[in-house]
Order: sequence, then structure tokens, then C-alpha cells
Amino acid sequence: MRELQHADSGPDAQEIPDAVPTPARRSKGSRALKAGVHTAVALCMATALFHVGMVFLHVAPANTVSKRYSPLVDAWVYPLFEQNWRLFAPDPESVNRQILVRTAHTESGRAVRVSSWFDLTAVDHAAVEHDPFPSHTAQNLLRRAWSSYVDSHGGDDKPHTDRALMMQRYLGNIAADRVVAHGGGTFDFIQLRVVTRPITTPGNHPPTPVENRLLPWWKVTRHGK
Repeated sequence: MRELQHADSGPDAQEIPDAVPTPARRSKGSRALKAGVHTAVALCMATALFHVGMVFLHVAPANTVSKRYSPLVDAWVYPLFEQNWRLFAPDPESVNRQILVRTAHTESGRAVRVSSWFDLTAVDHAAVEHDPFPSHTAQNLLRRAWSSYVDSHGGDDKPHTDRALMMQRYLGNIAADRVVAHGGGTFDFIQLRVVTRPITTPGNHPPTPVENRLLPWWKVTRHGK
């Protein structure tokens, strides 16, 4: 006679391989994934709220909170998130500025070759004029870099603070990158000239420059000024 198999030796009693996920394992992995997603979302929301708060304090009228946390606000906003307007008090441009750059290169015989002036502002205007969706870089990068340079330096072209030095390097790097992008060749120094004219009204003659500011020569290196 054939012996009857014991009830515990059937297929249902076999040990489940480790490779097969059990409902408990799937539930545990799902909870871990959800926890990771929730943590990432929370961090993104916290960063977004912090950024909005810092920018709001930057553009809002001066108040007790903005004055108290001014170093933190400036460290977060400058130079990438700086705004060119003030909340409840817009300040439109009243002048046109033409920013030009020239380069200098020391040749093997120690002779210095100086290039002609290159109009950076004209390049930006050309990029914006016939583009239905002009980039923020073409519209504001150079202009805002100059405004920040003036705010940090005033009428003196010597950086007296860390922020002034940072803005000087920032402006110089923008000018150097624009020259390289337009085939400016090899150079060791750059110099900026900024011509400021009041905005004309229809029917008026082109205004004479109210300021023709010539900046010092700045040394340029492979990794920036």
C-alpha cells in the first residue's frame, strides 16, 4: 500500500523563498518609499517657503524684521536672486546706459596690444529686438550687474567691502565671457566704459552723455578675474 503523505508535507507547508516578496515585505517597502517621498516634498516646500520669505524681505519696504535679518537676506539673495524693483514702489529706468569693453594682451616682446571698444549693450539689444521670447540673461544680466557694481562702489572704483569685490569680479567675468563668445581672442586685461544718457522723449534730439565713466584695467585669468 502507498503511504499517505503527512498533511504538513504538502505544497502549502513549503518554505517561501526569500526572493518572493511577501505582503509584509511589500508593505514595509511601500511605507519606506512613501516616507522618502514625503520627506523630499517637505524639504522642497520648506526651501520654497524660505526662498519666498527671503525675497519678500528683500523687496519689501524697510521694516524691523528686514533690518534685523539683513545679513541673512543679502547672503541668500545676492547675486543670483536679486530683484530690480521694490514692492509698492517701482523705480523705472530714467537713463540709457551703453556698456563697452576693450581688452589688452601682452605679447612676447612685452608690447601691449589694446583692442578697439566692443559694445556689450548693443549685443544685448540685438538679441532682444526680434525675439518674441527674449531671455532674462539678454535683458537684465549685464544691466543689473552694473547697477549692483555702482551700488557697492559708489563713485569710487576701489572695492572697500567683500560684496564690492564680489560684484567687481562678477561684472568683469560677464564682460570677459561676452568677449570670448564673440571671438575676442587672447587677452590678459579688460576695461569697461559706461556712457549714460537720459531717456529721450519723442521729437527731441539725442541727448548728450551725462556721464562717461572709464573703469580701471582689471586682470583676467583662466578661471575668472
